[in-house]
Amino acid sequence: MSLVVNDLHAQYGKSRILRGVHFSVSPGEIVSLIGRNGSGRSTTLKAIMGLVPPTQGSVTIDGVDVANLQPYEIARSGIAYVPEERLVFASLTVEQNLQLGLAPERKNAPKWSIAEMFNYFPRLVERRKTQAGSLSGGEQQMLTICRSLLGNPRVILIDEPTEGLAPKIVDSVMKMIVDIGNRGVGVVLVEQKLTFALRISKRILVMGHGEIVFEGSPEDLKNNAEVRRNWLEVA
Repeated sequence: MSLVVNDLHAQYGKSRILRGVHFSVSPGEIVSLIGRNGSGRSTTLKAIMGLVPPTQGSVTIDGVDVANLQPYEIARSGIAYVPEERLVFASLTVEQNLQLGLAPERKNAPKWSIAEMFNYFPRLVERRKTQAGSLSGGEQQMLTICRSLLGNPRVILIDEPTEGLAPKIVDSVMKMIVDIGNRGVGVVLVEQKLTFALRISKRILVMGHGEIVFEGSPEDLKNNAEVRRNWLEVA
């Protein structure tokens, strides 16, 4: 296994958010983490990345526990994170943002190039000399994903990549995530659009009240009306 999360607990102040999260991701596997708002999906990614320090449990990447490391150390270990907030260096150009993401080749991980990023999102080629702060939300999302990928991760955590994007850009993001998996990178995807998650994932994890309440294939979830009713559908 590339990434193994075991008995992960986390909280904000005195509010317990994660209550013993367990899952694993193999190289090249796309795993979607879905659930209602407030179920703990985004906090799970932040806890894996060290942005919310876990209070209990372990996070191992290729057998090395990184749960108590700083976020930059976790990134160096081979885990990349694409936040929902689309954090870009606003005063730098698109090309400069991408150059900041470049990292040395990593053992057991594919090497990515800026040229490949431009192939995925031709719009970024047109905007390469433009300051990132003036990009549209969709363009900033493209840029954030590409910059994270240029670190040559073994696992990439992606939080709500399609939020607010036009359908054409959603299709481009989908193709890119599938290709990331095909190249051998493990993907943990938090996604609100159930149809998107079902189309590209090998496994689906449903979260509820800070725990994993269901794990199975997309077909398993489609066939489980009770899980969908209790943990996904809005009354």
